[in-house]
Amino acid sequence: QVQLVESGGASVQAGGSLRLSCVVSGHPLSDYCAGWIRQKSGKDREGVASTDVAGEATFADSVKGRFTIFRDNAKNTVYLQMNNLQFDDTAMYYCATGSCSSVNGIIHLSPRYWGQGTQVTVSS
Repeated sequence: QVQLVESGGASVQAGGSLRLSCVVSGHPLSDYCAGWIRQKSGKDREGVASTDVAGEATFADSVKGRFTIFRDNAKNTVYLQMNNLQFDDTAMYYCATGSCSSVNGIIHLSPRYWGQGTQVTVSS
């Protein structure tokens, strides 16, 4: 049984930092693409960052230069480091693993497995 368990969500002030973690069990992270998707209140889900099995990464324009995604395959864990958080980053953040494709250097994740989400709230 595959499980993804996120942690690290919290309430922070604008300009602050958080690191989200996603521990994967049930399949080796090294064989899968992974990513973080967020959902703001009343909005559709949007991709934030994706990483392929080689460790290459793609970021949404809104988080470029502020967020970093990285994986520790030995720990079967994928992380999202979020710096200089803004009010507009407030959302539920979900971790996902699955397959991916690369088009013009942009990684497109097709999620197969999802975590339950962790809430990030940024106050201005």
